[in-house]
Amino acid sequence: MIRVVRKPEPAGFEKMVRAPGRAFLAGCPNPTQKQWNTHSYWRKVLCDLHRAYGGICGYSCHWIPYDTGADTVEHFKPKSRHPQDAYEWRNYRLVCQLLNSRKGDNEDILDPFRVKNDWFTIEFPALLIKPAPGLPKALTARINTTRDVLGLNDEATCMATREQYVTDYCLGEIDFVHLQKRSPFLALQMKKQGYDRLAEIRKVMNIHPPAQAGK
Repeated sequence: MIRVVRKPEPAGFEKMVRAPGRAFLAGCPNPTQKQWNTHSYWRKVLCDLHRAYGGICGYSCHWIPYDTGADTVEHFKPKSRHPQDAYEWRNYRLVCQLLNSRKGDNEDILDPFRVKNDWFTIEFPALLIKPAPGLPKALTARINTTRDVLGLNDEATCMATREQYVTDYCLGEIDFVHLQKRSPFLALQMKKQGYDRLAEIRKVMNIHPPAQAGK
């Protein structure tokens, strides 16, 4: 994970989300899941959330495709426990559906708005996410909890995406600018560790483009 800078709420948020949400809560202060589903005004600003945060999932730090990515409005403070924050822009994080479901109502997850860029690191060539060395014990524990609950090292999902981006870069199918836009945490770690240079990342990952015909 890397630091995400909170963006201003979009125009019309008060009218589309906050006002009707507060009116609903005034008559139903502790909604059931079914009641939340029928008063999910936050969905009206999902496109604004995607646009504001460049389509990057706040937890995986990978781009969420428009058509198949299933982006969601993640209530960082779970609405089941903090209904007063359910219709507040400051409580929204752009998160892919899978990681949103993994987080659930867990409140031990680190906030993308508050993490620092040097808390999480990626180990090459395994591409495992780990706490950076030298951090306080309590913070290291929070980082491990965040990683494990969200499944950031899950081989079939988050890990597979990191591997695909690195492979595409090694094979010359994408450039580093594209990598920075689509997987900013991975790109930041590669640059920090000197692997933004093609020769170095190809060497450590042992991924090389096929030899050109005739050579």
